[in-house]
Amino acid sequence: MIRTTKRFNRAIEKLYAAFHDGTLNPECCRQCAVGNICDNTDTWKHLTTAHGSAELSYLGYLNESFGRKIYGFKPSELLKIETEFLKACGYSIPFKKSTGPKKLTKDHLFDGLVAAVGALCEIEKIPSVMDCGILFDYSKTGQTTHLSESRIDKFEMVSG
Repeated sequence: MIRTTKRFNRAIEKLYAAFHDGTLNPECCRQCAVGNICDNTDTWKHLTTAHGSAELSYLGYLNESFGRKIYGFKPSELLKIETEFLKACGYSIPFKKSTGPKKLTKDHLFDGLVAAVGALCEIEKIPSVMDCGILFDYSKTGQTTHLSESRIDKFEMVSG
């Protein structure tokens, strides 16, 4: 069973809602992946040198150094989530509107959502909840995973 944290569950719930409500927008720092995680505020953008950059600004560095967390995440973790989201949506990093898709589609947003969730899983050090290989007892190498527990039970979320 995968144990998840409150911050992970809150982030997933916010991203899910934004995707389905049509309020997930990589071109807006209040509606992008991290903007949604941060309750549609743009204060997180001061933690980086540029939207989509993984480089901390001086303010981001100070917050990170003092152990400050924003919505449960270190500044560098938020930047990782946003960077992965933007890249998967088809944008160059750092973000430039002109380097993204000509017409942003729901498919682009879904790809970005999957990447953001993958980054969240990596930060939490848990298997990707978006990987259905576990469910089907299959890995991309073609070898079966031979799990001892029920594969369905692996997807039960428990706050920890």
